[in-house]
Amino acid sequence: MDIAQLQAYGYFTLITLLVIGLYAYIYHLYTKKKDVDGVDYESYSNMALKDDIDDTPVAPVSDDKEK
Repeated sequence: MDIAQLQAYGYFTLITLLVIGLYAYIYHLYTKKKDVDGVDYESYSNMALKDDIDDTPVAPVSDDKEK
């Protein structure tokens, strides 16, 4: 086994591990949409598109002060 063959096996192994890591990260993003507090921040993604004065807010706002 020469160095070129060893490099080819290492390259293949590295690419395979990176692809597995990428798919695991994508799976994690789509299964854990809410954070610890239960807030789904994916609903904030349309905030830039729906910014007219007549549009409904992303999160309801209360006038009551909570302490």
